[in-house]
Amino acid sequence: MDSPLPSGTTKRRITLDLGRPRLTWGARPTVTIDGIGHPAQWGTGTWAVAEDGSTTIGVSCFNRLWRFGMASSTVGDADGFAYRSGALPVGAGRLTARRSAD
Repeated sequence: MDSPLPSGTTKRRITLDLGRPRLTWGARPTVTIDGIGHPAQWGTGTWAVAEDGSTTIGVSCFNRLWRFGMASSTVGDADGFAYRSGALPVGAGRLTARRSAD
């Protein structure tokens, strides 16, 4: 009988760099992975995604009154993403993929 793999070895991990905008009005980032929201913190973190790259990842800012800076992308072959919201707490954000040089 095969033993199960240790936790954390069955999924691919990507790096997500969440850049804090200058004017947030108390906003916190929210990361969505395949439509499921997860509260996050500003800065760099890692997230587990499917190994086939079919995962859709999204980021938005939320400050108890409204949500802004929404951006999303499919993981594909990216190793990480950098998120930047707009200069003001309105409009869309930008999610840029980073790929390693093989």
